[in-house]
Amino acid sequence: MVEVVSTNWQNDYARKVEDYAALGIPEYWIADYDAQGGRQFIGHPKRPTFSVCTLADDGAYDIRQFRGSEIVKSPTFPELQLTAEQILRPR
Repeated sequence: MVEVVSTNWQNDYARKVEDYAALGIPEYWIADYDAQGGRQFIGHPKRPTFSVCTLADDGAYDIRQFRGSEIVKSPTFPELQLTAEQILRPR
């Protein structure tokens, strides 16, 4: 599952996390190509961020963030060899 962050970023970063955990979604991604998310979610200064959220044994998500030339690491797709920039770049 992939969430593309919109101007309604609160739903994308906060509310949907609870819904996906309740459904037992093992991994989902958040693509924030326009740095819409709040500072508490993508840091300061705000930059385009790709997040991989992996459901842990305690029912909460472990979230890893990737930016720029960092290679995205996904437990579901270990063979993935794309950078955050490649994924987030407008087409």
